Amino acid sequence: MILLEKGDAHTTLTSREIEESLLPVLYSLPLEGKKVLVIIPDSTRTIPMKLLFNLLKKGLSGRVKKLDFMIALGTHPPLSDEELKKHLGVTYEEAKERGIQVLNHRWDKKGELQEVGVLSSKEMEEISSSLITEEVPVTVNKNIFNYDELIILGPVFPHEVVGFSGGYKYLFPGIAGEEITHKFHWFAALITNPKVIGHKNTPVREVLNHAARFIPLPITLISVVMRGEEVCGLFVGDAQEAWSRAADLSSQVNIVYKDKPFSTVISVAPPLYQELWVGGKCMYKLEPVVADVGKLIIYAPQIKEISVTHGKYLREVGYHTRDFFLAQWEKYRHYPGAVLAHSTHVKGIGKYVNGREYPRIEVILATSIPQEVCEEINLGYLDYHTLRPEDFMGREEEGILVVPRAGEMLYKLSDGTIPDIDKL
Repeated sequence: MILLEKGDAHTTLTSREIEESLLPVLYSLPLEGKKVLVIIPDSTRTIPMKLLFNLLKKGLSGRVKKLDFMIALGTHPPLSDEELKKHLGVTYEEAKERGIQVLNHRWDKKGELQEVGVLSSKEMEEISSSLITEEVPVTVNKNIFNYDELIILGPVFPHEVVGFSGGYKYLFPGIAGEEITHKFHWFAALITNPKVIGHKNTPVREVLNHAARFIPLPITLISVVMRGEEVCGLFVGDAQEAWSRAADLSSQVNIVYKDKPFSTVISVAPPLYQELWVGGKCMYKLEPVVADVGKLIIYAPQIKEISVTHGKYLREVGYHTRDFFLAQWEKYRHYPGAVLAHSTHVKGIGKYVNGREYPRIEVILATSIPQEVCEEINLGYLDYHTLRPEDFMGREEEGILVVPRAGEMLYKLSDGTIPDIDKL
């Protein structure tokens, strides 16, 4: 059931229009006297969170028994007080003074997780066409069971792991434990990024749908579609239906089509990407338009870390193609699946033949990660001081593409062809 469907590919919703559309829906939700938890994205996603946070407070406070928020961090680090202030407009203490608790999901704290079910080996085998044959325990943040209803709020973009983000992705990996997080990330890596990203109904999305059956709480979804930093779509209602309609709109506004591939792509990361773990989106979203043996440069002077959470593992395994890991699976199978998946997604597709790796393209970091570290992790290095992306703007006819604020818009070829690992 859809409670609100607002916007299209040709309009931009103002703050007033968002308020006038969303508030009546919030007032209409039968939540009187109930404890409500709103699951929200962290600061690595573009969305007008301050506005939406205030509207949720206005629309629900005074009617519900309790209103709290949980940040769907997945495996990202918790937000600091300063980061939360920038994200929501309040510190943790200021929120508490208003009767609201803001919780950071901690995937690594076993005591905060609860197993709610198991995806059987048969189920996984059927969904994955035998790529995954093990059963998968489904664990989530147990604090959700202190509430009567869940509201999930978040944007929908093309996504390298599930096809399009949003919806149940805010449960898995948003507030999930490591087992299902690692398993479905590696599943996506096995399929490869170009065959997943920007596709709506993927096998990986089906895994999330199956896992969501184990969540016994009623869920209302608020899906937002962004065009740059502007809202162009707002969908509220049943989690599946609201996400589906948002994904349809996202496919219209968040995909850029190019007539030919480029030998050089300069992918400029926005300030919200502070580590390569999320900055890798600057590769994922551009891989389809990089020509064979071309190069992609991630320009992000602000990135100094590989990953706060997973940096240790990534320093050990480096960045490699999927087939590099599969050919040496006994050596790498014990590493977290999400780590291996991130590694392959940043490196891109390629082959591993007779002990030698052949990536389809070269990925170069123009970041604050030192040259010796780039070499250690098997990525190219470029001193960002020597590169001015603006000097290469307007040179598409020369085979050079510069993408400002990369990472959310997906670039594809207009003829529908994608880099295909099976054809390398």
